[in-house]
Amino acid sequence: MDRTTCCIVGGGPAGMMLGLLLARAGVKVTVLEKHGDFLRDFRGDTVHPSTLRLLDELGLGEAFARLPFPKLEEMRAQIGGTTVVMTDMRRIPGRHKYFAMVPQWDFLDLLAGAAAVEPSFTLRMRTEVTGLRTEGGRVTGVRYVDEHGAPGELAADLTVACDGRDSVVRGAAGLRQDLTEVPMDVWQIRVDGPSDARKDGRVFARFGGGQAAVTMDRGTYYQTAYLIEKGRDAELRADGIQRLRDRLGVLFDWDDKVTGGIEWDDVKLLEVTFGRLRRWYRHGLLCIGDAAHTMSPVGGVGVNLALQDAVAAARILAGPLHRGTVTVADLARVQKRRHLPMAVTQKAQQAEHGMIRAALDGTLDEKRLPVPMRLLRRVPALRTVSGALGGFGIRPERTPSFARVSPGVRSR
Repeated sequence: MDRTTCCIVGGGPAGMMLGLLLARAGVKVTVLEKHGDFLRDFRGDTVHPSTLRLLDELGLGEAFARLPFPKLEEMRAQIGGTTVVMTDMRRIPGRHKYFAMVPQWDFLDLLAGAAAVEPSFTLRMRTEVTGLRTEGGRVTGVRYVDEHGAPGELAADLTVACDGRDSVVRGAAGLRQDLTEVPMDVWQIRVDGPSDARKDGRVFARFGGGQAAVTMDRGTYYQTAYLIEKGRDAELRADGIQRLRDRLGVLFDWDDKVTGGIEWDDVKLLEVTFGRLRRWYRHGLLCIGDAAHTMSPVGGVGVNLALQDAVAAARILAGPLHRGTVTVADLARVQKRRHLPMAVTQKAQQAEHGMIRAALDGTLDEKRLPVPMRLLRRVPALRTVSGALGGFGIRPERTPSFARVSPGVRSR
């Protein structure tokens, strides 16, 4: 049976960031990812200023900057005939005054490449975790099926669940989230735009007539999230695809050249869940990111929060992992550190859910703007505040000293 010091389940942003950081601390770490690559649509594709700063500190900023990506400096919402600037990134503190709109697979490839040069790092693709190893109530590793369908086990001093909102590890550990009701599910749609359309990386949110949708201009297509009332997917699909095409056309002023190619096969359902674990850990196991606190897709902050969890976990746990002395108290320190940012973010998302509920039931219009939107219209400086909060969050984390590269040489 194989053994590692830290087994990370899930090769998403949190898992790859944690793996890279621990490997740079010299910890033997193995990341298990069930897919064969990172190529998956409709994942968080906005890299926040706080993450861009982390990449600089990791010595990866220049490589990231060479990737082709548009920069998002402003986010707008249109309610009926009224447009509200929700965030303005151009005056936030720091070097990076924008969101970088980079496909998640490019971001993950960058982290994986940096981690691969570390002798204590292993990434095993096409390896699906199916359960946990336990001994005397302590988690001692995982059970998995490899790329050939053969079962196996990996023993570990610590297992970290980074496997997302539908976490297999969380369920196997008997940890249950406290879920909060949400008003919507999301249809995720790739909408090809005409070649002569302006492509500048903008984000548009549109509300009106009982509809709500957000689209990101990705240069060659529009990555679009169309919000529907919770649980109505099958009912609305029965109305036929043309109704959806017409609704998108009205919301975004798209003609038939843009919407005519949309088919139901292009419309992927995201069943939104929203909740948190009361305790993120048990002996030998830690959950972070969506495995610990499933975020709403509203605002696109889930990936940013998960990355910050990973950085905090690496800083707190690298020493105990080296010494072979990771305790429940160490795992509790991670949750304590990250609880406030998670709680504040979820509270903000709940407020946004209220606006979405009003939009979907037709009671949100330009004459009844929510108070925050009215304030953003009247006080432009608040747009910078919202940009800073969205870009960095509450209690942003900094790269641990053992993982930094400065200038060109990593300090350990």
